[in-house]
Amino acid sequence: MRSTGRVAVAAAACAAAAALAAPAQAAPAKRGTLLDSRPLTNLAALPSAAKNRFVTYASEGVGGKRITVTGTVAVPKGTPPPGGWPVLSWAHGTTGTADACAPSADAPGGPVRDYLSLTEAYLDKWVANGFAVVQTDYEGLGTPGGHPYMNGASEANTVTDIVRAARKADRRIGRDWFVAGHSQGGQATLYTAAAKQKPRDIRLRGAVAIAPGSNMSQTAQYVKARYPGAEVALPFLFVLLNGAHAADPAFVPEDLLTDDAAAVARAGRTNACLLQLKQFSKDLPLDKVFRPDADLTRFEAYYDSQEALGLTLKVPTLVAQGTADREVSPAATQNIVNDLCKRYGTVSYRTFEGADHRGSIDASFATALKFAQAVRGGETPSTNC
Repeated sequence: MRSTGRVAVAAAACAAAAALAAPAQAAPAKRGTLLDSRPLTNLAALPSAAKNRFVTYASEGVGGKRITVTGTVAVPKGTPPPGGWPVLSWAHGTTGTADACAPSADAPGGPVRDYLSLTEAYLDKWVANGFAVVQTDYEGLGTPGGHPYMNGASEANTVTDIVRAARKADRRIGRDWFVAGHSQGGQATLYTAAAKQKPRDIRLRGAVAIAPGSNMSQTAQYVKARYPGAEVALPFLFVLLNGAHAADPAFVPEDLLTDDAAAVARAGRTNACLLQLKQFSKDLPLDKVFRPDADLTRFEAYYDSQEALGLTLKVPTLVAQGTADREVSPAATQNIVNDLCKRYGTVSYRTFEGADHRGSIDASFATALKFAQAVRGGETPSTNC
């Protein structure tokens, strides 16, 4: 595997996207404080919106530290309803851990364009149906520090606090909001739905989790044992390793990896997003990923703690899953739903025949919109619990 050449190519491909990263600045103590707001004109701008803004705001990251986060705000056309535009806060799926992977930096030929072209079309339909759409970049994507991939508390904080910041950026945005997300964002959605809310500030009404990520801790053993389909999991392994490092710098991915695999992991921290990691790792033999003495205990313990299991949801929640998903299996999602139902009875589970992992986003839109509209109208959604 000639990883060095491939890594060098990624640097040039990502330079334009990285240029939009926010400058380093100290975040104030109060979560949700709007630090900056300016017009958004790149591909992250939603065409059906009357106004698109790039925002920088304060939130709380891993370990309770105050952080600066970036994201986008799209406001519908027309006159808002009484109380202001309802909000959809979108939690994006896996893009990577490098700054260039931030959705707000989307550009033609950008490193995450293959995924963002799908999610932006999806989010535009929410704007067209009268929702202000906000999208966080999460902790450490486009801002100082690493991205603690799949850290539920950090994700929930950034997803929530951008709603507060958006209301300061545009006074026509109301306090009622929904959270929705895909894959990594599906797991983030469930953590958000279980987080303690402040109803007098903003009011979370419901949640939509599409193919929520799970079984993260098993990924390393899956690759190490070379199970069928492990090559699909391999690029995500590097994102997981880097995410664990961002949450706990004492965990060093290179201590577990061969030299070739370590080069891919380093690229993922500096300039390579998920698509590039797929390219870099496609010629890496599965038996040449881990060192023979690799101890996965710390990795597995961390990601076991981030599973969306044992959560007590606080709002009606729709979970959507494609039946042809190879990255998040229907069985894994059913397991999450069964667990959530033990503590909260208003969980709706819907499957979409033939939809793969990314296809489940668009396939579930009409169901998700109907769900949100029903909750806004005071209806109690049907449940599978």
